[in-house]
Amino acid sequence: MKMLLRLLVLIAAALLGLALAWAMLQLPPPAVRLAQQVDAQMHASGVTHPVTAVLLNFRGYDTLLEIAVLLLALLGVLAAAAGAPSSVRPLGGAPQPLLQALVRLLAPLMVLVAGYLLWAGSHRAGGAFQAGAVLAGSGVLLHLAGLMPDWADPPRLLRTGLAAGFLIFLSVATLLLWQGALLQYPPRWAGALILAIEAGLTLSIALVLAGLFLWLPSEIDGAQQ
Repeated sequence: MKMLLRLLVLIAAALLGLALAWAMLQLPPPAVRLAQQVDAQMHASGVTHPVTAVLLNFRGYDTLLEIAVLLLALLGVLAAAAGAPSSVRPLGGAPQPLLQALVRLLAPLMVLVAGYLLWAGSHRAGGAFQAGAVLAGSGVLLHLAGLMPDWADPPRLLRTGLAAGFLIFLSVATLLLWQGALLQYPPRWAGALILAIEAGLTLSIALVLAGLFLWLPSEIDGAQQ
């Protein structure tokens, strides 16, 4: 009976896949060539990379909402774990000097790579999300090597950094709204505004991603012990 059920599920999944593939092949050619429209407006975007232009200029409100979702996700998990007792997370044994020495060498290099990715985002692949992920990885690596404790009681400055990217982005959007349109940068200031937004986003993304690892597990582990 189980084999028959699995076979039916497999057949249904295959038919669904074929139906979706057929539907995609039947789609008419797009009436609007978005790539051509982006290329035509690149001169006013403030950057020379089309992905950055779309994410931070032409469709900047989408990115603003994505940052808000990341921040709300962390706040939601914090609220869910608020009643759990705090404890120090075990690192799986005594600190290893060789590992710590290696991490001390790697962490500054990762910070440099993050800075390069932030700067490169204006004209090639890179940007705030990639730079923030690298920074978050350096924080997690420092923690696993025993060089950074859990964020059991983060100070106000750290909490401010979590929201800095969203607040900077929202502030720029509000100021531009007074000029007539949401996140419609003046061409003269577009590059500087995008760089300021991405710098704030890099910090916030790094802290949010690292915080999901460094902040919460100590409380969750304490609740399970």
